[in-house]
Parts: sequence; C-alpha cells; structure tokens
Amino acid sequence: MFLPSTAGRPRSALLGKRSPLAAAAGFVLLAGLTTSCGGTAGSTAAAFDPASCQGGTLTVLAHVGQGKFDPAELYTSGGGKVPTLVFRTLTTRDHTTDGPNGAKVVPDLATDTGEPSQDATVWTYHLKPGLKFEDGTPIRSADVKYGIERSFAPELPGGPPYLRDWLIGGEQYQGPYKGGGDLASIETPDDSTIVFELTKPEGDFPYLATATQFAPVPKAKDTGTDYQKHPISSGPYEVVSNDNGKQIVLARNPYWSRSLDDQRLACPDKVVYTSGLDQSVINQRLMAGSGDDARAVSGDTDIDAGVLARLNSDPALRKRVAVGNFGETYYLAFDPKVKPFDNPLVRQAISYAVDRQAVINAVGGSAVAKPATTFLPDQAAFGYTPYDYFPAGADGDPAKAKQVLAQAGYPNGLSITLSHGTGTPETGPGVATAVQQALAKAGITVSLDPSADDDYDTKIQTPAREPGFFLSGWGADWPSGGPFLAPIFDGRQILTEGGNFNTAQLDDPQVNAEIDAANRLTDPAQSARAWGQLDAQLGKQAWVVPLFHPVYQRLFGTAVKNAYVSQWNGVYDLSRISVK
Repeated sequence: MFLPSTAGRPRSALLGKRSPLAAAAGFVLLAGLTTSCGGTAGSTAAAFDPASCQGGTLTVLAHVGQGKFDPAELYTSGGGKVPTLVFRTLTTRDHTTDGPNGAKVVPDLATDTGEPSQDATVWTYHLKPGLKFEDGTPIRSADVKYGIERSFAPELPGGPPYLRDWLIGGEQYQGPYKGGGDLASIETPDDSTIVFELTKPEGDFPYLATATQFAPVPKAKDTGTDYQKHPISSGPYEVVSNDNGKQIVLARNPYWSRSLDDQRLACPDKVVYTSGLDQSVINQRLMAGSGDDARAVSGDTDIDAGVLARLNSDPALRKRVAVGNFGETYYLAFDPKVKPFDNPLVRQAISYAVDRQAVINAVGGSAVAKPATTFLPDQAAFGYTPYDYFPAGADGDPAKAKQVLAQAGYPNGLSITLSHGTGTPETGPGVATAVQQALAKAGITVSLDPSADDDYDTKIQTPAREPGFFLSGWGADWPSGGPFLAPIFDGRQILTEGGNFNTAQLDDPQVNAEIDAANRLTDPAQSARAWGQLDAQLGKQAWVVPLFHPVYQRLFGTAVKNAYVSQWNGVYDLSRISVK
C-alpha cells in the first residue's frame, strides 16, 4: 500500500505507520532490545499464564482515530489492532507467536485456510460449528456472504479493492442496497459452506480472507451507514460506545468462547481506545505509567527522540519497549520516460552514489530504520532474496558512480531534480537533502522540488504529471510478495487517470507472465521463492533505488503483560495482552 503521506492514506497503511520522529543527531542503536516476553525482538512469545488473564481495563492511546468502525469500510491488514477484537474473519494471522511465524495465515471462523481448486480460481471454506454473534444468534455462511456484498456498496467506501477485481462480476456489482441483489460468484450451498469463484488464479486468497470485509454481518441487523456505530460482534468484545472512531469502548461478548477461538486470549474485561493525542504526549504518559496509563499501550505511535535518549540509562524503561517490523520499503523512484532516467546507466550511477546511512540518520537513526538494497522487505514471508547489484556500502560509492556516469555519457556530471513531500519524514526534506548531498559527491547536482503531501501524492500517482525522480514508499496489505511487486511492476495495473503506483510505468510481458505464474501458487513457500526470484530479476534494471525498511518500537505501561509488536505489521497484538 502506497505510503508517502498519511493524508488520505488507506487505513491499512496506518497499521504499522511510524509516527514522525525527530532527526536526532545522537541516535541510539538498540541491538538485542528485549521485549516484555523476556526475549529479544522476534523471539517466540513467552508461555501464557492463565492466572493473569482475567479482568482489568486495557487502554490504547492513539494519535489517529479508527475512522468508520464498519467492517466494510475498514482497510486493515488483519493485524492486532482494535478491529480484530470485534470482527472475526474466515482466516487470520497467527496470534500465538511474535516471531516470523506470526505472518502465517491460520483458520479463524473457518476450519482451515481454504480449499483451492486445481488452478486456484475457486476457493471453498467451511465454518466451525457453534459460532455465535454477540446476541447469541448462530453465525452462518450467508452472514459472511452478506458482509462481503455490502462492502461493494458505494455508500460504504474505503475497503480494499481486491474483491472487486478478483470475484467474477465484482467489477460491476454495486452491493445489496437499492435493489442490487446478491453477488452470484459467492455461493452458500449450506449454512456452514461458502464458495468463491474468481476471475483468475489467486494463491494469496487466504491472506485476503483476513480482511474485515470477510467478517459476518447479520442482514437483519444491518443499519447501512449507521452500522459502524454498533456493529454486531463475532469476536471476544462488543462495542459499548463509539464516538465516530475517536473513542471506542469495548466490553466482553458473552457468546464468544475461547474454546472456539484459539487465536485470541481476550484477557481484559474492558478495552478503551482513545485517539486525538499528540504523539509526544502518548510517549510521556506511557513513560510515566501512572494511574490508568500503567495499563496502557501505544496504538500507533513509536518512541520518539526523548525516549531514545533515556533508554541506555534507564534499564526499567528499556524493558518496556517492544520492537517489530512492517513489510515496508522507502525508495527513490524513476520515471524512465523522462530523460536522463531513460538511461539504465544513469539509474545505476545514482544507485551507487546513495548514502543510505545519511538517509537513515534523517529519519531518526538506526534504531528506527535499517538499510535496504532489495525492494522486498527482509522477511521470509515476502520471499526476501538478498541482492545488492550496485554495492555502495553504508555511505555510498561516489567514485564508482562517477565511473558509471561517464559510461552513460556524462563525464562532467549532470543536473537533475528530486521531488519530495513536506509532511512525512520518510519522503520529506530531510531524506531529500541527504540524497542531494550524496549525489553531489558523484558530480550530480540535485535541485529539490518540494510539494505539500496531498498534492505530492496526486502528482506522483498520475503518469502525465509524474516527476522523473522522486521519493516514494510501499507497504504490504498482507505478508506476501504479491501485493508488494504486482502494484509496482505489473503493466496491467498502470492507471493513467491517477492512483497509479507503477512508477516506472513498466509493462513487460515477461514480468507480467511471471506475476501471473506466482499468483497461481497456493503453497506459501513456493510462492515466496517465486516472488523473491522476480524481485532479484527486477533489481538488475534499477527501476527503483531501495533506501530503507523501518523498524517499529513502542512503549507499554508498567502493568501490561504479554505485550509484543508484530514482526510483519509493526503493531501490538491487543488480543493477547493482559493487565495486572
């Protein structure tokens, strides 16, 4: 999912989005930072203590609100935020581990992760027996079908676009309201079976089935645009009050059972989500840890420079920081239709010249970012395959860049313009200046072209307006190479009128065919290998220059237990947290 600015960004991108960090001159390297579970970041979650699970109130302190709390309108990645406490889906991510296996798809409402047809164009699911809504009525396959159908309604915008593209008839379907009827490509032959018929092979369908659009909605209780005020829960908590997503209070759903949900522990009696808080205030309150804040976690805010400065001298505070990752890459993008970026050697010269350490310093240092030489994030689930075709070390290789630039026909250097945003550190002035200074050492004079983030997003997503050279970022909708590489390199996804993410405007039949071949694979290991091979192949062309992958570090209160940050989406898994 596109990440240059938070303005107008789809909700999934905010799941793991780092809050702005001061570009601290003295950043702190937190190697081996321990989590609340007592192990280093990425280790398996500690054994759960049932005696500590019941009771109390968990507070979630957030900067950004939840928005419309309707499963049709939420754009989530199936992570550990508030929606997963209320909405169960056909599948979910593994909540039982905080390591790499946390990216694995596991059954939720369904008995398994789905039964594909031989060519992965038909997917069949069966619901577990005994499932109930918060009012005690049984959850049926028709409720899942209806929940998906209403996500197509123009009255309920904001969800992910994949179902419209993947389901037969989805492109024209306008939802069940206003006489729209049902979507024939979703069949429910009985109360426990649901079948999806797709337009093309999609081996990643189990990942998509974690989205909140797959949460069941009882048709009789649907209130249209008002449903978000009190959606009917299929999860461990029901909505007690909802102030337009700014503050949400949850209490236990009496008809939810841990015996029918092995993914959510649901320890607290009550969960209170409060947003609209300044990010520095969130960190200050969690550091102090007094009153209700002792039983609080950060909802969307990473530690800032003030916290970083204290960690080495405050071991107790250091133990209250959890570390995670989001499948996300920030990079330099080229439009090869604009000279001189049509010359691969120019793109290669820039790749050699980039000083990644200076870029990382600009966003807060090595505690919050790590260098990237691949487009795919460095996690196995995405198919990460190490490569560095234009090795520049940590600080860049200006001598090699000059040599390649001369081969490109520019022995005396050249002048170019770099476009960037103004509000988000990752694509803002600090990173742009770091790139400008590094390229100057290689004889490349860079003029900076700043734009307010809203206009910047529109400009770089419209091919006719796209700059030749600019900063961008991409985050995953689920932990697979498919939603990472296809939107950026599939020529059939080029959108000329806007909303385009294929920045190179690449339309290579061989690349398109390899994307299709990878999409047919239903085995995650085989799929990962295919996406990794494609990333390595694309990297040779220097269509982009990867800069860094972010690292997420978040505070939790002194009375919080079993707190860990996901290793693929960078957020706390609220479903397993307990409070003293």
